[in-house]
Amino acid sequence: MARAKLKNSPSESNSRVKTVPPATTEDVHGVSPLLPSRRMGSMGSDVGQRPHAEDFSADSSFSQVQVEFYVNENTFKERLKLFFIKNQRSSLRIRLFNFSLKLLTCLLYIVRVLLDNPEEGIGCWECEKQNFTAFNQSTNINWSHIFWVDRKTPLWAVQVSIALISFLETMLLIYLSYKGNIWEQIFRISFILEMINTVPFIITIFWPPLRNLFIPVFLNCWLAKYALENMINDLHRAIQRTQSAMFNQVLILICTLLCLVFTGTCGIQHLERAGEKLSLFKSFYFCIVTFSTVGYGDVTPKIWPSQLLVVIMICVALVVLPLQFEELVYLWMERQKSGGNYSRHRAQTEKHVVLCVSSLKIDLLMDFLNEFYAHPRLQDYYVVILCPTEMDIQVRRVLQIPLWSQRVIYLQGSALKDQDLMRAKMDNGEACFILSSRNEVDRTAADHQTILRAWAVKDFAPNCPLYVQILKPENKFHVKFADHVVCEEECKYAMLALNCVCPATSTLITLLVHTSRGQEGQESPEQWQRMYGRCSGNEVYHIRMGDSKFFMEYEGKSFTYAAFHAHKKYGVCLIGIRREENKSILLNPGPRHIMAASDTCFYINITKEENSAFIFKQEEKQKKKGFAGSYDGPSRLPVHSIIASMGTVAMDLQNTECRPANSSKLALPAENGSGTRRPSIAPVLELADTSSLLPCDLLSDQSEDEMTQSDEEGSAVVEYVKGYPPNSPYIGSSPTLCHLLPEKAPFCCLRLDKGCKHNSFEDAKAYGFKNKLIIVSAETAGNGLYNFIVPLRAYYRSRKELNPIVLLLDNKPEHHFLEAICCFPMVYYMEGTIDNLDSLLQCGIIYADNLVVVDKESTMSAEEDYMADAKTIVNVQTMFRLFPSLSIITELTHPSNMRFMQFRAKDSYSLALSKLEKRERENGSNLAFMFRLPFAAGRVFSISMLDTLLYQSFVKDYMITITRLLLGLDTTPGSGYLCAMKITEDDLWIRTYGRLFQKLCSSSAEIPIGIYRTESHMFATSEPHDIRAQSQISINVEDCEDTKDVKEHWGIKTSHHRNSCSSDQSEHPLLRRKSMQWARRLSRKGNKHSSKTAEWISQQRLSLYRRSERQELSELVKNRMKHLGLPTTGYDEMNDHQNTLSYVLINPPPDTRLELNDIVYLIRSDPLAHVANDGHSRKSSCSHKLGSCNPETRDETQL
Repeated sequence: MARAKLKNSPSESNSRVKTVPPATTEDVHGVSPLLPSRRMGSMGSDVGQRPHAEDFSADSSFSQVQVEFYVNENTFKERLKLFFIKNQRSSLRIRLFNFSLKLLTCLLYIVRVLLDNPEEGIGCWECEKQNFTAFNQSTNINWSHIFWVDRKTPLWAVQVSIALISFLETMLLIYLSYKGNIWEQIFRISFILEMINTVPFIITIFWPPLRNLFIPVFLNCWLAKYALENMINDLHRAIQRTQSAMFNQVLILICTLLCLVFTGTCGIQHLERAGEKLSLFKSFYFCIVTFSTVGYGDVTPKIWPSQLLVVIMICVALVVLPLQFEELVYLWMERQKSGGNYSRHRAQTEKHVVLCVSSLKIDLLMDFLNEFYAHPRLQDYYVVILCPTEMDIQVRRVLQIPLWSQRVIYLQGSALKDQDLMRAKMDNGEACFILSSRNEVDRTAADHQTILRAWAVKDFAPNCPLYVQILKPENKFHVKFADHVVCEEECKYAMLALNCVCPATSTLITLLVHTSRGQEGQESPEQWQRMYGRCSGNEVYHIRMGDSKFFMEYEGKSFTYAAFHAHKKYGVCLIGIRREENKSILLNPGPRHIMAASDTCFYINITKEENSAFIFKQEEKQKKKGFAGSYDGPSRLPVHSIIASMGTVAMDLQNTECRPANSSKLALPAENGSGTRRPSIAPVLELADTSSLLPCDLLSDQSEDEMTQSDEEGSAVVEYVKGYPPNSPYIGSSPTLCHLLPEKAPFCCLRLDKGCKHNSFEDAKAYGFKNKLIIVSAETAGNGLYNFIVPLRAYYRSRKELNPIVLLLDNKPEHHFLEAICCFPMVYYMEGTIDNLDSLLQCGIIYADNLVVVDKESTMSAEEDYMADAKTIVNVQTMFRLFPSLSIITELTHPSNMRFMQFRAKDSYSLALSKLEKRERENGSNLAFMFRLPFAAGRVFSISMLDTLLYQSFVKDYMITITRLLLGLDTTPGSGYLCAMKITEDDLWIRTYGRLFQKLCSSSAEIPIGIYRTESHMFATSEPHDIRAQSQISINVEDCEDTKDVKEHWGIKTSHHRNSCSSDQSEHPLLRRKSMQWARRLSRKGNKHSSKTAEWISQQRLSLYRRSERQELSELVKNRMKHLGLPTTGYDEMNDHQNTLSYVLINPPPDTRLELNDIVYLIRSDPLAHVANDGHSRKSSCSHKLGSCNPETRDETQL
């Protein structure tokens, strides 16, 4: 920065030596004599009112001093330097003019060569010309032809003028760029060439005989090349754009080649004037043949000066060209690493999105590409990846595949640099996805980087839609301006919490947010895999009701009426709406909501309506004999079309439904043991009728819980209140009405394993909890853990259903977290780890129903990929062996590691599932891991599987809102919530999912969206002796049953389940083959009696082995409990659930048969909305025993 030059005026000098009285004007008025005139003028009014104003104006020491700034730039030299060098635009014009002059001189040289004729005579100007043609021989050199040329007077005048201009410009630039060393300027190659090409022409002005002297003007081509390089640099500075260095280097290389060829052509042509007198074209031909290393030899220089020039030019080319090529190759390699640029022309004519990440892993890239390009309308989009790190080897290989190489562009750069954002053409992008690095040890630091990237993109391209992924909930409010934000820990903990009350919620949500066509597993021989794979293709779609064929006919009808009849007729599940005047999405607004044509409907289906083909079926004629009011099986549905492909092929899911082998009808069970009355299903009304609609049981049950206490509870039970949590651990949490304590619990009472002055309980048994515990194992009590507690304490959950929550933490929670959770009932914590058996026993694991293992931040990164989950997997496997009946829900870092959960090395069924997963991955499925039993059962979850939620929001901007409503993270007035109900023996009279849909819509206005089904299964091992042992439903450690009893027990158990595997080994080729091998081995050893003896001995040995192992584990746990002073009565011989498999059916067909112990996912309407409309709460409730609802109605509604 230039410094201001301050001159001292005489008045100022006098003021320094003048004696100032004690009360000076400066002291009185507070004005410095060196203040600018602007400030003095602002105080003039005040000074004029003072009595000493005249003395102030009269005193010369207080006169104003005008200061001039940047006076050093006002000199003539600085102004010239500013015009010729510093100013970008003016210097660009000067260099362009200089470049034009050099090209003009080269063109004039060619004109002079073409006009020159040595046969007419040569010599000095105005001298007598001599003709040396007669004496010319190839061995003699006529030096006169080399030194003298025939230059016409007009041509000479033009060349002299140009030379004079170039000389003056060169001397001026030397003067302006002089920095104290004149020799450095003189010995520059450009200065020497300028002098060679300009000074001789200037001399001919004063000495006319030299006007025909040969001057190598063709060397100006090198000066033109130098001017072109400087001009391009000034051009980039002037327009503020960083052009590719590759382009500059290629341009320099081309100019170097042209200069070499042009110099060799002109030099050889001129020197050969003394020899064979080559033409300009033949000289050019010779240079091209020589530099291309072809060398025909038909044209060659004959005299030694031209031959010497050829040697010099070849040497120069061998030195200059490799250097240029080396620089070009280096820039090419760097460009391959950095990715180059995304051109402005492509950005304006093509659509692209930008993906900003701190580090790009192959799993993240493939998840994004597969989900992004799964939508048909995004096939023409380009993906520009902006990453600060160098491209990974695996990523490079993937991006070289033609499928991705034409659509994915990798740029190495930072989102915090405007140059890199300009390279990615962020301002022309359709969207920008900013993803956090979840593998970082410090997740807060990763969030800070994400926040800065979001701010930088918003500052550079404010109109570009932002899709941001954040890790910590406390950092979410920093990126609130983004169009869509997904907080990882919020979704993770809420999903894990719902897994405890609604089994496999994580699997349900994961399948909903993944794009699939429902073709997974269709080639599998297993019936459950085909059904599960087909239903996994269901997704959430939207359509305006007035434009919908699904819902248009239900305009003016209630929401539940439209939902039931749309599911009955088309097989689609209507889950929510959005009013045109209100932007809030309401899930199941209830029967009081009247559908309007302007409503936006959200529904679950295989594909959206626009891609659906409608195949109408004619109803079969009813049978003549009776059954007029009964259900005649799946074929009685009027219309049911499910689309398996995107708008081309219509497939009917009715044929994929698992039907019983004996009959298509089920007899209705008699109610209460009498056959005089049947349970029935009331019709769904078009408009809500408060007299016929049973109110939801939530508020009534809760009111009974709070008003009437049972005799067992006594007066010691503290009544809960409903309200909003007073303390939120972070900014941006959505307020949720919850069950709260009337007064905050002291922090000492939150500690489970230590007593205090308020209570003396030191273990879970002493508390005497009525419900099973929910234990959460986490490393630290982060703010996201707050979202685990809120859904489990929401107001719509009955008080009788509240489970105690125990937080098993590695580190002690902070004060602000305890302040946030102390208002919730039955929430405790203790310090401990899951790899310590004592900690598990103290926190009450034997009284727990669910154990949630949260992925630890400190283990999310490992030196070897996919090893971050090693410790968690081994610890969970240990707990699975110690506590087999415990439901363990585990979060993993990498989804591919879920195959190690509940690992059985000799399980042939797991090996078959592994092969199925590989086959689905080869077929291009995005959900290849879905058939792994732990994932299908909802016992394992990875947060990376929810990345697709952010990707889908680009096409479906409502997906994040719907997911948060389902998880209970957001509560919108009038919107429902996700819950579950279990099918008992009393509910089997309903028979089908379609009839259950009608029953729920007509009685409690609930919308079912799926089924969680558990089936018995036989897992065959690779050892023949383990076949029968593995086929048992449960293993009893106390009793030792013989083989016959075990076989009968298995046959009885499997007879109750139509999808379970039969005990007949003839239906299983693998089991039959192994049993035949076993029989042949026994037949070789002895007779029939010895075969039976060997079989009995082997079974006894296996039973003893398994019993001893189970007893050993049991004794280990009981000894530790005795050592800790805990009662051992709670630890029973737990049943092993290894022979069951569970899976989720999203929106199954209406004719799907219900089975015992099915868990149905429901979207229950908001009870507060009903209370607000009714004005009062009813005491009656709608029981989950659906057979007892409305017993007075005799007629059934025909489906």
